[in-house]
Formats: sequence, structure tokens, C-alpha cells
Amino acid sequence: MASKKIQSALISVYYKDGLEPIIRELHTHGVKLYSTGGTQQFIEELGIPVIPVEDLTSYPSILDGRVKTLHPKIFGGILARREEKHQAQLAQYEIPEIDLVIVDLYPFAETVASTDDEKSIIEKIDIGGISLIRAAAKNHQDVAIVASRNDYPFFLDLIQNNKGGTELEDRKELARRGFLVSSHYDTAIFNYFNRGVQEPLFKHSLIQHEALRYGENPHQKAVYHGDLEEMFDKLGGKAISFNNMVDIDAAVGLIREFQDDEPTFAILKHTNACGVATRATVLEAWQAALQADNVSAFGGILISNTKVDLATAQAVDEIFYEVLLAPDFDPEAVELLIKKKNRILLKIKHFNAQARNFRSLLNGVIEQDTDMAIEDEADFKVVSKKAPTTAEIKDMIFANKCVKHLKSNAIALAKNAQLIGMGCGQTSRVDSMRHAIEKANRFGLDIQGAVMASDAFFPFADSVQLAHEAGVTAVVQPGGSIRDQDSVDYCDAHGLAMVMTGVRHFKH
Repeated sequence: MASKKIQSALISVYYKDGLEPIIRELHTHGVKLYSTGGTQQFIEELGIPVIPVEDLTSYPSILDGRVKTLHPKIFGGILARREEKHQAQLAQYEIPEIDLVIVDLYPFAETVASTDDEKSIIEKIDIGGISLIRAAAKNHQDVAIVASRNDYPFFLDLIQNNKGGTELEDRKELARRGFLVSSHYDTAIFNYFNRGVQEPLFKHSLIQHEALRYGENPHQKAVYHGDLEEMFDKLGGKAISFNNMVDIDAAVGLIREFQDDEPTFAILKHTNACGVATRATVLEAWQAALQADNVSAFGGILISNTKVDLATAQAVDEIFYEVLLAPDFDPEAVELLIKKKNRILLKIKHFNAQARNFRSLLNGVIEQDTDMAIEDEADFKVVSKKAPTTAEIKDMIFANKCVKHLKSNAIALAKNAQLIGMGCGQTSRVDSMRHAIEKANRFGLDIQGAVMASDAFFPFADSVQLAHEAGVTAVVQPGGSIRDQDSVDYCDAHGLAMVMTGVRHFKH
């Protein structure tokens, strides 16, 4: 198909970086340029002729710039089909054809992220720009639209290769990109106005994306939609995989619970923690976390809530792991760790959590509030005759943080701020209890005087009995079973302490 030469262009952008080469290329091909405000001045300073939109419409920019391009002489020239009837009307009303529109949008999302001032936010809702994008994209049969500075290189390459022209196939692709920009923008505006509204609507849009090596398995294709650079600095290692992503999300969610605590290290495998410990130093925290299960740690995800120093890096470097995350690293630690090219090293920029989360299932999506709840001593209701000691309370808080991030049914055993046994993803709570005890015993960790946390209530006293027989002295659980008293009675009969939180932490 023959290339359609661009003879006129409307250019009005907020961001001007990267625009100059396009303007010079258009000028080389004799394209008549129309522009507004700051973009017009930018073009003039390049020494290139440009026609102010005001000269075309006979109206100045009015209402503090809210109305500049919203005029029939602009939209007529963009929307007119290049056919006899429309051409006659263009001639009748002295409207010039516009073959190219280069426009971007006010930074609405960026403004929302940087201020709570509603007036400033509302002023960044673009009207003219969004209308120009839709008009040009609709008429892509004859008009090209460049709706984002991200598309400048693509468009520049097009007109250079086509000597100032575009093919229909190119214009259709540009239209697709234009509607992507406009739909993403409208979603951001809707979500701003929808904050705090309980109406069950699901609107989400992510433009940034990255193809992954594959999905959960090699035969599955996968793409990550999001901005990893907003959360992490990637200091070294191979490309991040689908399974890495899922594990990293779980690791950050767990260590977020400990972000204000003393040095804490966690080891995760397939989203479940197999080792967690809090100690006076990060090296000691690593050593204690590894002690809980040095087998599962192989190929795991490692995460610290504080800076990793050289001594810790040297210790960690002795095993194979997939990803290591921390808020900071000593330069010597980075130098050592990046030598292993297949091991991913991520510096955490922040621990912020999204207020809502969602997942696809069946033929739709379910959305819910993120589980931000975590219980402290003030939330503990002592239900047994025996009250827990200060040391037991401290360990129960620690264990409760851990069990919250294990797959249900979940049990966590903790002692001296160390996860010493865990059972998760089992079809019964008794099986999880048995698994937790077996793991602690297998790795030589003493359960005597340990505490137990459960992510949900005990329907029977059997799990509490198993815990007691293994050496557990205190239990934290949400409560809520019609047979809660069975477990309480067992504790009272055998001298155990039990507290209830009233908050369940299922994780499916």
C-alpha cells in the first residue's frame, strides 16, 4: 500500500523531551505545523515556522488555558474523511486538513501521587488532549496520532523510512497506542473519584509491561504488567521469572510485618516462610533463619528488613538462592554478591502495600482489601487460667506475624524470636501441626517452651494436645469456633496459656 504523505500537523505537548528530532524531520518534508502555547514557543526557538492555533480558530486560549484546541476548525480538520462530501464542507468553512496530531496529556496520575490538593489534581484532568487523541485515532484511515513521548522513537523511525509519510497499517497501530493512552488515563481519573466509594466496580490499568522468560512452567507464556523499578533497584542477576515474582511478593509481604523491628531475616520457598528470625545483628538473624530449615533454603528467596553487610553477604553466598532482597547493601557486599550472575539482587525502595488486591479466577476477577491487620499484645485476650509470660507474649507476636503469611491451614512454632517449625497448605489443621513438629525435630530445634500460632480457630482440641505433648507452652489463635472451649479447657487442664485475637488470617 502506498505511503500517505503528511502535509500538516498539530503539535501540542506537555513533555517536550525527544520532540525536536521529529519536528526537524517534519520540517524537512515541508509539513505545515500548527501549535499552541509552550509547544509553539519551543518550535519557534528551533527556528522552524509554526502557525499558532489562534490564527486558525480566530480565538485566543481562554479560561486559563482550559480551552485552546476545542474548535471546529481543529476537530473538523482531524475528523474529516478525505472524500468528496467532507472535502466540500472543509472548503465551505475554510477548515484545513490535519494529517498528524502529536499530543500528550497533563500528568494526572503523577499529580495525585505528589499532592492531596484537590484543586491542583482537578486542573490536571486533560480535556483538549484526550479529545484530540480520540478524534485522530478514530480517523486513522487518514490521520496519524502520536499520543505519548514513549512513541516518539517509533514514529520518527516511521517517517524517516517512509520519507515523511505513513502507511494505513502504521496509522492503525498508532491509533491502538492512542486508545491505550486514553483508556489508561480515564481509568486513573475514575479511580481517583472512586476512592472510598463502596460501589462494586473493578477498574485497573497498567501500561508498563515486561515479557517474562515463561510462566509457572516452561510451556506457559507470561507477561508482568507493572513497574518493578518503582519498588526495587535491580543490582544484579538474571531476568526475573514468573515464579520469582510471586515469591518476591510473598517475601516483601512477610518482611513488611518486621520492617520496624530489630534485624530480621526470612527465607521463603514457594511463597511460604521456611525460616524467620530476629536477632541483634543481621548476620545472627540470617544464621538463625537458616537453622530452621537449611534444606528448603536451597533455591529460596532471601529477604532482610535491614542493610546486608559484608559478613552476612559472605555467609549467604555459601548457599544457592534465587533472589536476595534488602533495603540496602554495603558496597563490599554488592561487589561480592553480583559475581554470581544467576542470583538476583534487589534493593527495596519501600515497603508500601496496595490497599486492594485482586486475582483472576473462573471467568472474572475477585478484589478485596489487602490484609493489613496484625495483632499486638493489646489485641490479645487471655482465655486460659494461666496468663502468658512476657517472653511468651513476645514470641506469640512473632509467631502470629509468621503464620499470617503461610498458606492455610497454617501453624507456626516459634521460640526466642525464631521460626522453629511450620506446617502449611494442609487439608487439616492437625496435619499442619504434625508437620510443624516434625520439621522442628528434624532440624534439631527444641520445642520445649515454644509458642504456637494458628491462622484460624481450632475446631477440636487435638492440635493443642499435639502441641502440648511436643513441648509448646503458649498458644495464640483467632478463636471463633463453636467448640473454642474444648481447646481452652485442654489448656487449663495442662497448664498452657492461650490468647485469642479475634482476627483470622486465612491465606489461600
